[in-house]
Amino acid sequence: MKIRLLVVEDNSKLRPALTSGLNNTGDVEVVFACGSGEAALDHCLEQGAPDAVLMDVQLEGLLNGIEAAVAIRREFPRLPVVFYSIQDDDAYYRAFQRSGILSHYAYVRKSSYLLPAMIVPLIRDAIDGRSFIEPEIETRVMEVRQKDEQSPIALLEPNEHKVALMLAQGMSNRQIADQMGFRDKRTISRINGQIYTALGLNETTTDEKVARTRVAIMLATGRLMWWNEDGIAHVMNGRDAWVPFEPD
Repeated sequence: MKIRLLVVEDNSKLRPALTSGLNNTGDVEVVFACGSGEAALDHCLEQGAPDAVLMDVQLEGLLNGIEAAVAIRREFPRLPVVFYSIQDDDAYYRAFQRSGILSHYAYVRKSSYLLPAMIVPLIRDAIDGRSFIEPEIETRVMEVRQKDEQSPIALLEPNEHKVALMLAQGMSNRQIADQMGFRDKRTISRINGQIYTALGLNETTTDEKVARTRVAIMLATGRLMWWNEDGIAHVMNGRDAWVPFEPD
């Protein structure tokens, strides 16, 4: 039987050509083709899930391809998805490594898999429960993961991150409260406390002005830091050891 395939490709010129090429393989029937993750999700909810999805990573609309696949698989668990992309963007690799997608997928570069005949075997493998990620993409996903593990942003919840950025800009609690829409500036004090705890500053810093300054330094450098009793900043090296921070 032919594979019933949903194609999600934002390039309006490539989409019909790709659809035609896949149909012409004789192995695939493209049941729907669209340019956004939102349209793909709506189709699945209204018409039922296809056998598999071919998903560009960069899309129209608010959802990228990874986010769209997560939304679809929330409704249709482990629905096979083949991701393909020309984009080398940390945001997409970050979305993938946080997605929790473990099986029934492939993630490849368009430049490596240009022809429909090359894509069909990936789709079949995904349907059979196998997974494949191009080594170069896997390396980039790991690079982003390692970068994030040493980033202060990774330890903060969304609201905490927003407040931390405003702290780094030198804004007062009242100014931050106004920007965030809180009527009680004590809410910001509580969020500040959570930020200091998450970043380990409550253990070594008793002066809030110092803590605010250290938050600003961490956000500016994009590095987690630890300050010793002498006030010397340390960062984690590649061997998971704290070493004195040396500005570039």
